Amino acid sequence: MKNETTLLYDGSFNGFLTAVFVAFEEKLHVADIQKNEQGQNGLFSDTETIFTHVEKAKRVWNGVRSKSYNAISNIYFAYLSETEGIEYVLYTYIKKLMAHKGKQSDFSDETVLHISQLARKVGREKHRMEAFVRFQLTKDDIYFANIEPDFDVLPLISKHFRNRYADQQWLIYDVKRRYGIFYNLEGVEIVSLNLDEIHFNRTRRSKAFTDGEYDYQDLWNNYFKSTHIKSRINRKLHRQHVPKRYWKYLPEKKAV
Repeated sequence: MKNETTLLYDGSFNGFLTAVFVAFEEKLHVADIQKNEQGQNGLFSDTETIFTHVEKAKRVWNGVRSKSYNAISNIYFAYLSETEGIEYVLYTYIKKLMAHKGKQSDFSDETVLHISQLARKVGREKHRMEAFVRFQLTKDDIYFANIEPDFDVLPLISKHFRNRYADQQWLIYDVKRRYGIFYNLEGVEIVSLNLDEIHFNRTRRSKAFTDGEYDYQDLWNNYFKSTHIKSRINRKLHRQHVPKRYWKYLPEKKAV
């Protein structure tokens, strides 16, 4: 009987797709797919380190997309959920998809349903981040914003902000994952940052931002308060649309 194999990859999406390609190509009995830094030898499985190969990753991507465009979107969104063990679940999902004769998803299958539900959760978080990002102007003429999403949605929101703010430099920084996306008027690139101070919109003033930025925030905050009619406030509904965990990054919530 052929031993089961645990595949170790570099933690990138292309690395994961490469691992899937190798598993299919070598007809492996996959025990698990894990990131290198998280790799743990299974008691009854061998390990194989996978080196990312973009062309192999593309072949998996194109193969899945040819079966179902919706499926490739679900796979990417679910992967960004960072759910523990998501790689093996996605591998199982891809195997079932490729073995299925039709192109329709079978939502009676637990794996298919689970991936679809995860993808929807990540999609909701993406839309919330697009709505709740608040930029602050730094003294370097770069618009800076913090986010702290439940899922790794930075790769999903870059297009939205590139299109919306194409005439200014901006940087969106994920506090939880300690990396950001920077737009330099030509393109978006991923940047790693080690900030000594996390700049919340509600906390004390930082020397990194212009004085005019704080004047603008005060003006916006006063406008926000003046347009509220207390008797018509539905706090429960408001929290549904603007969850409290986002408030520390919203200037209009300074006084809350």
